Amino acid sequence: MLRPLLAVFLLSLSLTANALTPLPPIMPPRLIVPRAQTPVRLQSLRIGAELSGGLAETTVEMVFYNPNAVQLEGELQFPLLPAQHVTAFALDIDGALRPAVPVEKAKGRMIFEEVERTRVDPALLETTQGNNFKLRVYPIPPHGTRTVQLKYAEALPRQEAQRLYRLPLAYGEGIKEFDLELNVHGAVTPPQARGALGGVQFERQQDGYRASIARNAFRADGTLELTLAAATGPQTFVQEFDGETFFLSEIAVTGDSNHPVRMPPAVLGLLWDSSGSGAQRQTEAELAVLDAYFKTVRNVEVRLIRLRDRAEASQRYRVVNGNWATLRAALAATAYDGASALGAWKPEADINEYLLVSDGLSNYGDAPFPTLAKGQRLYALNSALVSDSARLSALAERNGGRLVQLQASQPAQAAQTLLADELQLNDVTASGAKDISVEAREPQDGILRIAGRLTQPNAELTLTLTQQGKSHVMTVPVSATAPYHPLAAGTWASYRLHALEADYDLKRGEIRRIGQRFGIPTRETSLLVLDRLEDYLRYDIEPPAAYKDAYAKLKENRLTQRRRIAAQHGDQIVQEFEQKVAWWQKTYPKSAPPKHIEFKKDGGDALEFEPRMMPAAVASMAPSEPQRRAPAPLTYSRAEARNADRVAKAPAPSGDEMPNAGIQLKKWSPDEPYRARMKAAKAGDLYAIYLDEKPNYANSSAFFLDSADMLLDQGQRDLALRVLSNLAEMNLENRQVLRILGYRLLQAGEPALAIPVFKQVLLLAEEEPQSYRDLGLAYAAAGQVQPAVDQLSEVLNRPWDGRFAEIELVTLAELNAIVAKAAVKPDTSRVDPRLLRNLPLALRAVLTWDADNTDIDLWVTDPNGEKCYYGNRYTYQGGRMSRDFTGGYGPEEFSLRVAKPGKYRVEVNSFGSRQQIVAGATTVQLRLSTGFGTAKQRDQMVTLRLRDTGSTVLVGEFDVN
Repeated sequence: MLRPLLAVFLLSLSLTANALTPLPPIMPPRLIVPRAQTPVRLQSLRIGAELSGGLAETTVEMVFYNPNAVQLEGELQFPLLPAQHVTAFALDIDGALRPAVPVEKAKGRMIFEEVERTRVDPALLETTQGNNFKLRVYPIPPHGTRTVQLKYAEALPRQEAQRLYRLPLAYGEGIKEFDLELNVHGAVTPPQARGALGGVQFERQQDGYRASIARNAFRADGTLELTLAAATGPQTFVQEFDGETFFLSEIAVTGDSNHPVRMPPAVLGLLWDSSGSGAQRQTEAELAVLDAYFKTVRNVEVRLIRLRDRAEASQRYRVVNGNWATLRAALAATAYDGASALGAWKPEADINEYLLVSDGLSNYGDAPFPTLAKGQRLYALNSALVSDSARLSALAERNGGRLVQLQASQPAQAAQTLLADELQLNDVTASGAKDISVEAREPQDGILRIAGRLTQPNAELTLTLTQQGKSHVMTVPVSATAPYHPLAAGTWASYRLHALEADYDLKRGEIRRIGQRFGIPTRETSLLVLDRLEDYLRYDIEPPAAYKDAYAKLKENRLTQRRRIAAQHGDQIVQEFEQKVAWWQKTYPKSAPPKHIEFKKDGGDALEFEPRMMPAAVASMAPSEPQRRAPAPLTYSRAEARNADRVAKAPAPSGDEMPNAGIQLKKWSPDEPYRARMKAAKAGDLYAIYLDEKPNYANSSAFFLDSADMLLDQGQRDLALRVLSNLAEMNLENRQVLRILGYRLLQAGEPALAIPVFKQVLLLAEEEPQSYRDLGLAYAAAGQVQPAVDQLSEVLNRPWDGRFAEIELVTLAELNAIVAKAAVKPDTSRVDPRLLRNLPLALRAVLTWDADNTDIDLWVTDPNGEKCYYGNRYTYQGGRMSRDFTGGYGPEEFSLRVAKPGKYRVEVNSFGSRQQIVAGATTVQLRLSTGFGTAKQRDQMVTLRLRDTGSTVLVGEFDVN
C-alpha cells in the first residue's frame, strides 16, 4: 500500500552516503498496512539538506493521504547504509510536528502498543539488527493525512579534491507539492549540480551557498548529485552539548599509492554464512571476489566452516596455483537454510587468517563471537543490502582486520582490498581530551575522522600510522574555538556506538545511555512520539522541551499514585491465591450431577450450585467485544443441595493420590498444498523437497513448523531443528514469531536451544509477563531450577496491565510445583511466603498463543458432559478455569485436583481478534499435564493453528482410569 512510495524514499536514504561507484538497487522495505483497499499515496514531499565540512544532515518530510474509509496502522522496516544514522524523527499532532524523545527500546514498544489500544496517536522508530529500522505510525486516519519527518546524518565520500552528496528523487508520480532546499556552509566556490531536476542554481549567502526549488504536480525521478570542493588540510569542528564540548577532526592522510599486498595466509579459515538470509546475498559476486583472491594468493589450505543454526564440521580444501574449482563448486551448491548463529564456532590455532562471508545478522543462540589469538586476523566480506555491517566492521577491526563492502560490479577491487596492506591508524592518544573514538582504523576515501570530548581549551591528538610494518607519528591540534558544527556531538556518539557493537551483550547499558542522551535509535533505545501529556507522565518519559514545565507539575502526584498501586498489587495476589487454595482444599462430588428439577415450594427458592469460598463471577468482557452468553446455572432441590454440601465437607485426599491417567493428542494434519507432496516423499528426499518448496513459503511460519514436524517424524532431528530455526530469520525481532520458535523447541525437547530464544523475547517485551514466564519454564525444562524461580518471581512481583488476567496465579502454580520437586530447594526469598504452597493436580491444561489482541479460549469437557470454559469457570466435579484472556497470548489454565474416571475432551476455540496488523492464522500451544506438581507429573505439548474466527479444534483427551 505505502510500499511503492516509502520504498523509493528509503532507497534515497541508502544511496546518499555510499562511495562514488555505482550502487545496486536496494530491496524494498517490508511494510504492512492492513485493510487498505486503495494504496496510501504520497501527497507532499519536502526535503532539506545542510552540508558543512565533510558531513551532511538531510531532512525528509512526507505527507501521506489515506483514501480508504478506515484508519490504518503503518509498519515499515528499512535499512540505512553504515555511514548513515538517524538523528531525529517527528510526527504531526494537532496540526504541528511533535519531535520524538528517546526511550528504552522494550519500554517504547510497550508504550506504543498500550497507547495504540486507546485509539490515539503514537509513533515509534526503532532499530532492529544492524542499521535496519522499523517505523510504526498509528493511526493514518480515513480520508486524512499524516505527516512524518525523518532526519539522518552522514559523512560525505571523497575522491581526490571533491566530496559528493547524492539525493535520489525517484519518488514516482502524483506528488502535489514538492519543495527542496540545499544549504552548503563554509564553501568558497559554488557546488556543481548534475542529474535530476535539470540542474540547480546556487546563490551566495553569508557563510556559503543556497539553492531552493518548488514545484507542483511533481514527478520525482532520477538522482541529484552535488560535488563540493574538499579542504586539503586538517579540519576540526566543535559543539557544546549537554554541558560538554565535543570535537570532530577530519584529517587527510596518504599512504603508499601502489597499494602493496600483505603476506597472504598459509591456512585460511573460510567462515561461510549458510543460513537462510544468505540467499539474499550476491553470492555470484562473492565467488568472483574469491576467484580474484585465489589468483593472487595461488597456494593456500582452506578450511571451510559453514555457519547456520550451528557450526558444521570443518572441511579441508587445497588451492593449488589458484585452482579452487572443488571449493567453488561446494560453495555454489550451498542450500541456504536455518538461522544465523555467527558465534557458534571455535578458532583453530594453526589458522593464520579468517574470512567471514556474511550479512552479519546473528539471531540464534547466545554464544559470543570468538576472540582470535594474537597473530590471527579476521576479515569480513558483506554483499547483502539488509545487513548488520556495523557488527561485522567492529568484529573485524577488533581482530586486526577490516570489513569489505562488496559492490557486485567490482569484485576485483574487493579482492584487492582484502589483500592490501593499506595505511592504518594503529594508535591514537590525546592530551586535553578524552573518550577518543574513530570512524574507522583505515582512512575512508583518504580521510581519518576522530571525535572526542575536550577536557581543556586546547588539546593535541597523537596519531600512530602504520603500513608495510613501518610506523610514523603525526600530531593534530584541537581547540575549543574551532568552528561550530551541529553534528559533532552526534558523530562522536555514532563512532562510540560502532566500537561497542563487537561486545554488544556486555555493553548494552552504555549503548542505552548513549542512545537516550543523544536522542538516537540504537539496539537499546527507540524514538517515541505520544499524543497526550498524560501518556508521557503515565510512562515516566521526559516529553519534548515545550511540554516540560506542565509535565513537572503533574509528576509529583503520579509518584504517590504509583506507590499505592505497587502496595495493592501484592495484597491482591495473596487474596486471589487464598481463594484458589480454598477451592483446592474442598472435595467435590464425583457422582453424576443432579438433574434439573422444577421443585415445589419447600420453604425456599431453588439454589444455584456454587462451591463455597470460590469466586464465581465470569470476567467481564471488554466494551468492544461481542457479549457472550453464559450457560444457565444448574438448579437443585433443598435436599440435593444439602447432600452436595455434605460431600463438599468430606476430607480432601492428599496430593499424591493421583489416578492413572493418559494423554492422547490428536495428530495435527494441516491441508496445505506442500504437505501432500512432502508426506508422500521418501525419507531421503524429504529435505530436498522442503528446499524446493521453501521459496514459495518464505514468509510462512506454518511451512517451517509443518516441515520440521515431518522431519522429526522421520528421525531426521538435526535437519528438523535447522528448518525450525528459520523462524528466527523470518522477521527481525518479531517477538510473536520468536515465541512460536521457543515453544516448538520446548516441544521438541530442546530447552537449551529455547532459552536464548526466550531471552531475546524478554529483551523485546519486558513489559509482558509472558516473557518472564516463558523463560522461567524453559529454564525449568533444562533443569536450571534457580533461574526458573527467579524469572517466575518477576511475574508475581510487578503490577501488570489489566489485560493479563490472572497470569500470576497460573505462574504461581508452576513456581510452587518446581520448588516442590527440586532436589535442592532454591532461594525463594523474592516470593511472598504467603504464596509458597504447592497445589498438586490430577489434570492440568494450559493454553498460550502467539497473537496479541486476540481472544482464544480453552474448553475442557468432563465425563459428565459439562464444559469448563470462560462462561462456566467452575464445574460440578471441581474443575476450575482461569479468568478469560481476551487481549492476547494467554495463558488460560484448566485445573482439576481429583479427576472422575472417564474421558476429558480438550478443545481450543478462536473467538476473535482486534489486531491492528493482521498476522494470518494464530498459532497456539497447549501443554497437557497429569499428576501436576508431583513426582508423577507427565507433560505433553502440541502446537497447532487456528485460521478462522469461531473455529474450534479438538486437541486431545485425558483418559482417566
